[in-house]
Amino acid sequence: MPLDPARPGGELPDLDGADEPRRASGRRRALATLGGSAAVVAGGAVLAMNPRVRAFFGDEAAVAGDATIAKPTDGSPTRPSGQQASTVRTYTEQNDSYMGSRGGEALKKNAPKGGRAFSGPAAAAAATKVTVKTVLAKDPELHLARRLTFGPTAAVLAEIKERGIDGWVRWQLEPEKIAPTKAELKLAELPTLKLSPEQLRDQRDQLNERGAQPEREMVDATIARQIWSDRQLFEVMVDFWNDFLHVAADFEGGEVYRNSFDRDVIREHALGSYPEMFLAANRHPALLLYLNQVDSRADAVNENLARENLELYSVGVDGGYTEADVRQAALLQTGRGIKDGSYVFRPERHYVGKVKILGFTHANNSADPEKAEAAIDAYLTYLALHPSTARYVAQNLAVRFVSDTPPKSLVDRLAKAYTSHRGRIKPVLLALFSSSEFWAAVGQKVRRPLEYLVATYRTLGVSPEAAPNHDNGGNQRTAYARGLRQIHDKLRELGHHPMGQPTPDGYPDVYLAWTSVGTMVNGWNEAHDLLAANRTVFTFARAEKLVATPPATAGAYVDALARRLIRQRLTDRERALILGVAGVSAGTKVDATFNGAITAVARAILASPQHHLR
Repeated sequence: MPLDPARPGGELPDLDGADEPRRASGRRRALATLGGSAAVVAGGAVLAMNPRVRAFFGDEAAVAGDATIAKPTDGSPTRPSGQQASTVRTYTEQNDSYMGSRGGEALKKNAPKGGRAFSGPAAAAAATKVTVKTVLAKDPELHLARRLTFGPTAAVLAEIKERGIDGWVRWQLEPEKIAPTKAELKLAELPTLKLSPEQLRDQRDQLNERGAQPEREMVDATIARQIWSDRQLFEVMVDFWNDFLHVAADFEGGEVYRNSFDRDVIREHALGSYPEMFLAANRHPALLLYLNQVDSRADAVNENLARENLELYSVGVDGGYTEADVRQAALLQTGRGIKDGSYVFRPERHYVGKVKILGFTHANNSADPEKAEAAIDAYLTYLALHPSTARYVAQNLAVRFVSDTPPKSLVDRLAKAYTSHRGRIKPVLLALFSSSEFWAAVGQKVRRPLEYLVATYRTLGVSPEAAPNHDNGGNQRTAYARGLRQIHDKLRELGHHPMGQPTPDGYPDVYLAWTSVGTMVNGWNEAHDLLAANRTVFTFARAEKLVATPPATAGAYVDALARRLIRQRLTDRERALILGVAGVSAGTKVDATFNGAITAVARAILASPQHHLR
């Protein structure tokens, strides 16, 4: 049951459906305490969450309109020619603006301060001591699985142990050598995935009649791969680039072109070369449509793509460019468009004349398609290899894999690797995973809503096959396709689904951007539904089957469930809170159903900070 904001006094919903008010109240308090601990950088320093969330977790100082929270400004800023771009940001809610709040300062105090490079990931792991405060186990194999996958599973941990840290990382960096899983092969049940833009355009009416939505099926498939693919690092990087070089799935034209952008730009280059990805994106109809480049011509310039190429996709808003640079770049990029569903260059629309952009100069003295496009590509390559781009990519990778406030030492090292390897991604990732900063940052990242839900599916071992008792009822779409859409719809409800941000900045990747009590409770409720195994589109293990041989006492059973679900021990306080959910003591005799409370107990473990952190 989702949070009801209309309840008097901000009363919490009945999270467990219990009829006994006193017991339900105790369960709510226990869940709130457990979940709220995920917002603590282990050790007790509560982050400056938004006021409603702080109040939910008992912060009496929380008041409406707390001035410590970074606030966006509405409306488009004026942009006088020549003004420094960083003074007139288009997107105020970037990672850095969140981290400028009081909560960001609290995070910085607990983050690793510096570090050094090692010969490889295993050497770095062995030599690094974890000194930050955290409730997560300081186990390097578990840390690796938490950060390089969408959630540890028994199979992933066994692979790391068998191959060793270095071997497993090398294996993950070569996804083309990893066999597709059964769930990935079942993606053939999504009829639009392999269709070209031309086919999608020509078959639009027939697909509509069948209820097929290409842009949504692409998101469905992305979710499936995040949950079930063995190419986990590749999928993490696909998610990273979909936020960095962001094109929303839901835009006018997305039903025809976004699938191809995912396949031919993001996935094609996710572990390859960012300059090549950037060039491919700037010739792709999806980006040209999304940012109105198709409307830009020499006598009526549209600056959208030129601006975002600078502000979001390369050097960043602090990269040193001015509004004059944006204007020059927009003139240079004129002529690129779409015809019959494919990229085309229109020389009659291209501006001819010398341009100077952020240190790049070009005569641009010909409308000949080959020469004009060469000039544009030379500029885009210059941007992709610019020192500010190296640092911007490095900063974002460090935020994704290390900490919301990554040490400058690491960002500098990654930027150097990016530059020396001319934007190739694998060497940058190897430098990252071979750094002490990565291994020292245990528990420094909180899962965003999508990451929480996907990790829940993974740790519960949900199978992509329909349950034996499933009745598809003559539906045109298979149980698998319908099940993926159900997850997709739930993620939309949580406000975080692949390629879902409508604006070009992509989703933020820091905890302070996601402090929503309603979203947290909604995630817990979804975990409850999965544990109850009431759905049949997939095969769910019932909660009483999670532990093969359940211990006979409540305390030992909770310990076994924690090892199964979060791969480590709970703290004594958390263990006591979870026993309180069932209203029993550690020594109480229980059966496999935890005397009827197994779903509530397992859901409480999935509300713990150990499951919210990665």
